[in-house]
Amino acid sequence: MHGAVIYAPGDVRLESLGDPKLLHPTDAIIRTAVTCVCGSDLWPYRGAEPIGDPHPMGHEYVGFVEEVGSEVTAVRPGQFVIGSFATSDNTCANCKNGFQSNCLHREFMSTCQADYVRIPNAQGTLVATDQVPGEELWPSLLAVSDVMGTGWWAADAADVKPGSTAVVVGDGAVGLCAVIAAKEMGAERIIAMSRHASRQKLAREFGATDIVTERGDEGAARIKELTGGIGADSVLECVGTAQSMSQALHSARPGGNVGFVGVPHDVAFDGQELFFSHVGLRGGPAPVRRYLPDLIDRVQTGAIDPGKVFDLTLPLQQVAEGYQAMDERRSIKTLLKP
Repeated sequence: MHGAVIYAPGDVRLESLGDPKLLHPTDAIIRTAVTCVCGSDLWPYRGAEPIGDPHPMGHEYVGFVEEVGSEVTAVRPGQFVIGSFATSDNTCANCKNGFQSNCLHREFMSTCQADYVRIPNAQGTLVATDQVPGEELWPSLLAVSDVMGTGWWAADAADVKPGSTAVVVGDGAVGLCAVIAAKEMGAERIIAMSRHASRQKLAREFGATDIVTERGDEGAARIKELTGGIGADSVLECVGTAQSMSQALHSARPGGNVGFVGVPHDVAFDGQELFFSHVGLRGGPAPVRRYLPDLIDRVQTGAIDPGKVFDLTLPLQQVAEGYQAMDERRSIKTLLKP
């Protein structure tokens, strides 16, 4: 099969790799329907995370079951399935508490930009659709496997409620999906922080009522100005930088909540400031598996269409161009077709 391998910053190649095999009775093998490049893949691509030895890339996937291990009964060959970037048995104490992304047997997916993928913990990770969905739904179902599920977690963690005011920090695919989530959860006012016209347009299409272009302290000040000097009820942080986290914390009202889902890089908190802010803080890797049945249903019924975040579609053979386009902000998110 063919799959993407990263060698160094800016150096992603499509290579011929060995076909995945069942390693454990809890594994499944899927044939990839579509996959994609994630914003978090850009951290190593830009040299912000160590790469080490060359290794495969990709953690978002939907596809057709090819083979299952002897302990996998929840899905069968031929079914169309969606899973999470963090695999889970869905039976341990953490899973039962709704935090499947902290499963005691968790494995993070990392080989999905490929023709075929081995899925560990397939019994608890994969959710099959009743029928094979039309190809027009594949991008949105792919979004559910990470960015839509992560955007939903941002809104959930920030405790978005009907009639509330929500701020979304970040206009990448996760931030745009967080706008969808805030809208679905009933936020009356959704303020998207974005400097890019194409992303602002999509944010408004997804439900944003206001756009703020300022960043950092100026951005937080603008949020206070828009909320009568108080701040927002919920802030959804979808970037992961020190500036975006500070901006999020300073945009929330006393008693408000910040849901942070951007993987933190060089982020540190001032304990005294946090203590006196009365702002709640919750985040981490999104428990996508918790939300999969609901989000799949919302996609299939047409309630949400997160697949619109894919504004560039390429064959898997051009995966390097997909990375470059996202790195240069020529694409919000690149869909790859094996």
